[in-house]
Amino acid sequence: MRKYGFWFDVVVRDDERGFLSRDGRFTRLLAPGRFIAFDPGWQLAAEVVKVVRAEIAPERALLLHRTHRPVAEQNFEIVQTSPTEVAIVSFDGEPKHLVPPNTSRAYWKTLTSVDVEQIDTENELRVAKRYLDKLDPARSAGVIAFAVVEAHEAGLLMIDGELKERLPPGRHAFWQVGRTVRIVKVDLRPQPLEVTAQEILTKDRVGIRVTLTAFTKVTDPEKAALATADVPGTLYRLVQFAIREAVATRTLDEILAARDTIDQEVRAFVSERARALGAEVGEIGVKDVILPGDVRELLNKVVEAERIAKANLIRRQEETAATRSLLNTSKLMEDNPLLLRLKELEALEKLVEKVGRIDLHAGSGAGGFEALLQNLYKLGRDKDEASG
Repeated sequence: MRKYGFWFDVVVRDDERGFLSRDGRFTRLLAPGRFIAFDPGWQLAAEVVKVVRAEIAPERALLLHRTHRPVAEQNFEIVQTSPTEVAIVSFDGEPKHLVPPNTSRAYWKTLTSVDVEQIDTENELRVAKRYLDKLDPARSAGVIAFAVVEAHEAGLLMIDGELKERLPPGRHAFWQVGRTVRIVKVDLRPQPLEVTAQEILTKDRVGIRVTLTAFTKVTDPEKAALATADVPGTLYRLVQFAIREAVATRTLDEILAARDTIDQEVRAFVSERARALGAEVGEIGVKDVILPGDVRELLNKVVEAERIAKANLIRRQEETAATRSLLNTSKLMEDNPLLLRLKELEALEKLVEKVGRIDLHAGSGAGGFEALLQNLYKLGRDKDEASG
């Protein structure tokens, strides 16, 4: 738009329209093209705006609808919703806007086909699939409550704090116009519950720390949702109470010797109370019993002393067996001289195997080489007689 001399000049493109006013009052809507007018008093003004898939301020559209109805009806689509209504606005068949309740919006329909579908949500709780396919739940958070319930989950529909129904797996959406809608999803799979170490005094006043692992599962989602806001947290505290009760009534030796019994007691205590929460408890097991440093050192010494005593007992048993074997051998040798002679030869053979060199010194007398040969000959003859 420009002014030169007494002339007013404005150009409107194909995707635009112009609001022409004289002294601030709307005169006409300018179509595409060039508009030139004689304006000696500079009374004319023009506002050029885009009109393709565009929105116009609803106050302006409503004002023009009252003062220049033909212009408004030809160029604007005005949407007004009641307290229980929403509207889906589509441009050229493509859903673009969701108008919330108690709202006025206006859109240019000069070059765009604008379709408006108004929905009364007062008697329609669930969002129909044909509407859901047109809407983006992320952009409709204040109007639509949307959730996807997985196969391992149960969905609970809460309307104004009241449980209405259990939802099966799938996609669900509800109008929350004039009501508060909440979809609670409950995981139905078994869940591990790790109970961390807690300081507990045993019956004999020894402070120990116990850690457990439990597996829990929600079996009644409706009861669980109404019984407590945090089922895992409640079960966690129940397990803590149960293990404290089981440990406080036993001595340290009883605890170390009866871990299976403690598991069963804790499970019985928790299972009975878990049913009131709509849950069940599977396996429960004590993972660790952590002792104080001085007690652990003392127990290590006791264990070490027991092992040393056991090793000494085994060694003495072996020595006794060896002595008894030697005694039996000596008795056999005493009753059988030939056996003693064979034992001597066996010892001599082992000794000779370790000797690298033997020197024989022949000399006269009883200890000479001839005497040695005679003894060897006599030894061989005795061996033959014994074998014969």
